[in-house]
Amino acid sequence: MSVGMQRLREDADAIRRGATAKGYEAETVDEALAADEQRRRLLGEIDTWRAERKKVSEQVGAAMKSGAANADELRAKSVELGTSIDQGEERLRSVEASLEELLLRVPNPADPDVPVGSPDATTTVRSWGEPLAHDAGGWERRPHWEIGERLGMLDLAAGAKVTGSGFPMYRGAGARLERALINLMLELQTTQGGMTEIWPPAVVNQESARGTGQIPDKEEQMYVVTRDDLYLVPTAEVPVTNIHRDEIIDAARLPIRYVAYSPSFRREAGAAGKQTRGILRVHQFDKVEMVSFVKPGDSAAELERMTECAEEVLRQLDLAFRTMVLSTGDMGFGSRKTYDIEVWSPGSPGGGTFLEVSSCSNFEDFQARRMQLRFKDRDGKNRLCHTLNGSGLALPRLFAALIESYQQPDGSVRIPEKLQPYFGASEIR
Repeated sequence: MSVGMQRLREDADAIRRGATAKGYEAETVDEALAADEQRRRLLGEIDTWRAERKKVSEQVGAAMKSGAANADELRAKSVELGTSIDQGEERLRSVEASLEELLLRVPNPADPDVPVGSPDATTTVRSWGEPLAHDAGGWERRPHWEIGERLGMLDLAAGAKVTGSGFPMYRGAGARLERALINLMLELQTTQGGMTEIWPPAVVNQESARGTGQIPDKEEQMYVVTRDDLYLVPTAEVPVTNIHRDEIIDAARLPIRYVAYSPSFRREAGAAGKQTRGILRVHQFDKVEMVSFVKPGDSAAELERMTECAEEVLRQLDLAFRTMVLSTGDMGFGSRKTYDIEVWSPGSPGGGTFLEVSSCSNFEDFQARRMQLRFKDRDGKNRLCHTLNGSGLALPRLFAALIESYQQPDGSVRIPEKLQPYFGASEIR
């Protein structure tokens, strides 16, 4: 379950409002409450039948010893009660399964300080750097797909040929640039960010996908390996967060911070009908992901820390960006609060645009409840952890923004100073 049943009973109105604010049906809350009421009623009936059968069984024993005439009648009553118990338990299992499924569909209400409303209510909280003008220096910057094809960095036609639209192929300097960016980000987060690097599987089982909230909410957006009932990861968040599923962590180990690279797969990537040119909306992309496990009182500060770690990548590359707190109508099913980071891309048609390269989210105990991920506090009590994750960063749009920002009048691309040791050169020609 995502939202605790006790919380749902005590604060149903707030959870209804939270669901509506995120654009989900509040009726699921009422259906879950009705199923819970039915479950509790069945439990009461079954307990009553059990107590009655125990009493009748004792009467049967006494009647048989005394040779009373009603022994057969009492025995039949005991059998009848046993049948009622079996049927009641069968109905109970069905109701409990239905309740669990309903609870999985109740979204995590947003934090009280999150802007309420449509995506238009999303608010910029800070920005860094000066967005480079489309015609800075007196010449017009070209979009990334033109730069990439001209310099032999991108081969979108080959990707479409071997797989399909939305599966880009990088060549030569493009492949090396992709690898260099991944290495820079992993090195930065393991040294300065204090994170442990993980190299996770690229497929996960159903329990893992359910644990982080991808299913049932986003099942249609995932690629499924049907023969083996596995899912291609939409982000390294899924395998990495599930490392500690069904565990009780010693409080002294918290916080636990991981960083991981993985390929990521999303079926819906090209469905929006915008930003489809080049590599801005693709079905497969590379991403470095940060995941944290913390005590409940520390998750708000951890979200700020994680977002700062993501922003630092862009500062290292000297790319202008802005950070926004998402409104309720713009955030995810399981998140309590989300920051999006957008990098400035000066070569996009129309004079440049901001491109999302990171989302950093605090889930509080939403994922931990689904995964039964707990820690033992000082009093020896088991409590749910809080989990967070954030892109640090997603590659395609970062790749696009970087080559658009660092293109030169002669058509070459300069490599940012901090990236040069990883790339092995100062420019691409």
